[in-house]
Amino acid sequence: MDEEIEIINSITRKEKFFIFLKSNKKKILSILISFILIIIIFFSYKEYKKNQEIIFSETYNLAVIQYNDRKIEQSISNLKKLIEKKHKTYSVLAFYFLLDNNIITSKNEINSYFDLIINQIDLEKEMKNLVIYKKALFNAEFADENQLIKILNPLFNSNSVWNSHGQLLLAQYFLAKSEKQKAKEFLEKIINSDNSNINIKNDARKILLAEFSE
Repeated sequence: MDEEIEIINSITRKEKFFIFLKSNKKKILSILISFILIIIIFFSYKEYKKNQEIIFSETYNLAVIQYNDRKIEQSISNLKKLIEKKHKTYSVLAFYFLLDNNIITSKNEINSYFDLIINQIDLEKEMKNLVIYKKALFNAEFADENQLIKILNPLFNSNSVWNSHGQLLLAQYFLAKSEKQKAKEFLEKIINSDNSNINIKNDARKILLAEFSE
């Protein structure tokens, strides 16, 4: 008797299952198609990103080769195109290559590229802070006090590893302008901070001894 009941229940469950499939055929088919499309899109996107990385890499390497071969205009064009692509690795490398080799000299153009990298590229926090520091370093020769402090404020308002570097840059900036009291304030901030880079802290002590010892 029990076996017969079990057989009947089994048949009933199968019938219910097939009835469910039949009545929800369109929904199930739609879900399956969606799932397959998601898988296709996912792997297609991964392949696309991989190919894009290859293209960016090849473009950067070509630009460097062109520069070394004295094809300066082609090199500049490719490097600037890379910057505009806003890639977190190759846009930054392209800009630094232009900057380090003095290929672009316009202060406004250089600062516009700094701003693009800082504000429009999703860099890791400390990488972005490094770019901010480099921008301040570049502007230190001609910017006024307020401009330089404005550039460095994101570092000063954080626990960035580049904070003390920025403080030392301002101290040196004020020393160059013979504003020794302002320089001393920044040097003392470096020394008194627990978060200061140890090498920067030692440099600050040396400057204090050299400039302010009686």
